[in-house]
Amino acid sequence: MPIQVVSVGNVESYSTVEVKAQVAGPLLAVRFTEGANVNRGDLLFEIDPRPFREALRQAEAAIMKDEAQLRVAEANVARSRAQSKNAKAEAARFEQLSKEGISTRQQEDQIRTAAEVAEHSVRGDEASIESIHAALESDSAAVEQAKLNLAYCEIRAPISGRAGNLLLHPGNLVKANGDNALVVINQIAPIFVTFGVPERYLSEISRQHAQHKLTVEASPEKNFKEALRGTLAVIDNTVDANTGTIRLKAVYDNKEGRLWPGQFVNVVLTLSTQKATVIPSEAIQVGQNGSFLYVVKSDQSVEPRPVVVGQTVAGKVIVEKGLTAGETIVTDGQSRLFPGAKIATLKQ
Repeated sequence: MPIQVVSVGNVESYSTVEVKAQVAGPLLAVRFTEGANVNRGDLLFEIDPRPFREALRQAEAAIMKDEAQLRVAEANVARSRAQSKNAKAEAARFEQLSKEGISTRQQEDQIRTAAEVAEHSVRGDEASIESIHAALESDSAAVEQAKLNLAYCEIRAPISGRAGNLLLHPGNLVKANGDNALVVINQIAPIFVTFGVPERYLSEISRQHAQHKLTVEASPEKNFKEALRGTLAVIDNTVDANTGTIRLKAVYDNKEGRLWPGQFVNVVLTLSTQKATVIPSEAIQVGQNGSFLYVVKSDQSVEPRPVVVGQTVAGKVIVEKGLTAGETIVTDGQSRLFPGAKIATLKQ
């Protein structure tokens, strides 16, 4: 017989996403149906893209301007380097002529000054190139941002799931990262069921969970014949001091969509199995001194016998004390019996 813990759980979506706009503008179109299943990447909303297209064109024009300025600056650097080289060569010649006494000191100083001016001009032109490179990087970032904003005009589903009610209709002005979502998407396959169990089961659940996957059955009805089978996924990290329970979470495939977020379900957590004596639940009677049943003796007479019962699983009750395997018991008509009464077994 399985050792089980019975509880009542609440269904939670596997993940929930509030879809919001990342750019502002008029909402042009809605590309999904309320309450329909959507896949990740599906187009949901369209925002007017025209201002963002113009911003992208301006950013790209700035890039072209920077590239033109860069070409001019590179040409200036090349010219300045050539002039500096020529000035240095001329300064070297006049220095030699000065040593030979052919040129004057004034001429040598003028030529040396011209060479220094040409060198500073080269440095200035190189700094201009660095400045243009920085502007080019900034404008390139602006282009990427403009492309990103243009892409944000198409709002796509971030996850696969079920869309809720439409919260903003076409024609309205959308705010960037506004307080209210455009739609909420709940992922329902897979899906979670959260439930609480008394803290006395915590140590056994933790031990069994560490050894193998624990099966958790969930059913919207009391009948567990068509219950969904899932596995225990999460054990909460604290016990609720007010209720003395520990919260658990099980995960289910839910491919048929039988579980719905917010729904209450009956939950059975199976810890392990045990060998036990079981009887039909209808054999148990309740008296002033507790549970008892009627045992049929060899002479076809009956006697009441007190028993200690355990869990009930699928209409079978575990008898922990008071009965041994193989004994015959009465399952119907107990209201007409008394100690020592004779019975007859009807054969079908």
